[in-house]
Amino acid sequence: MRRILVPTVVLAIGLALAGCSSSGSGAASSAIGSAPQAGDSAAFGGTAPKPGGAANVIARQVITTGTLYIKTAHPVTAGDNAAHIVEAAGGRVDDRTESAATKHDRGSASLTLRIPSTNLTATLDALKKLGTVESLKLSTQDVTTQNQDLNARIRALQTTVDRLLALESKARTTTDLLAIENDISSRQADLDSLTSQEKYLSDQIDMATITLQFNGPLLPVKTTPPAPADAFTAGLSGFGTFFTWVFLVISYLVPWLVLAAVITFATIYFVRWRRKRRPAAPIA
Repeated sequence: MRRILVPTVVLAIGLALAGCSSSGSGAASSAIGSAPQAGDSAAFGGTAPKPGGAANVIARQVITTGTLYIKTAHPVTAGDNAAHIVEAAGGRVDDRTESAATKHDRGSASLTLRIPSTNLTATLDALKKLGTVESLKLSTQDVTTQNQDLNARIRALQTTVDRLLALESKARTTTDLLAIENDISSRQADLDSLTSQEKYLSDQIDMATITLQFNGPLLPVKTTPPAPADAFTAGLSGFGTFFTWVFLVISYLVPWLVLAAVITFATIYFVRWRRKRRPAAPIA
């Protein structure tokens, strides 16, 4: 009985220990599976952004330029109205040229407009109503990468300048102080240049540049015949002009005629002189 009882007790204890180990590992696995991961939304109190979602979209930045040609009966007045429309939209007029009406046309007006990009479509629709649109051309240039590069370089230079300023306050020798100040001056100049470029680029992005040209219609040319007095005056003028040109031609030819007369006279004189010197032929 003792031989049978001891192995039985050992086997029962082993089975009990295996069951406890299995249940413990299962509970641990369950606990790990239910614990929030680093990227889980519950761990950060919100919804985790998905790859390619709205949080990762980069706003596209473009420079818009264009030309607009409009025909109107009163170009100068239309230019005044266009300036009011652009200013009401938050823009401005950078350049303006006007030509007064003449005998054959009613003048023209040219304006260089800076229009906020957000109001460009509505402003162009209002400008088109000032006359008959002859042509409209718009073009865009994507500068998203360029703008991001400028911003990154500005941030890096600003960080460098701040660190140099901190080092300047800790400099202990005059040599170190001068070296740091020279470095700060160089980096600050680069930073100012990049900042100016970024401001100009931002202005080009925020404000579209549109060249607006107003042209007046051509006036019909009168084809009525001239009056008799006008015809006589024109004929007399032509008569005087003809003889004036004849006199000028003769004046131009006089020196050449004198030279030709001298050469002719000299030739005739030489020929006669040779004949007189020639001996007479003997009579047979």
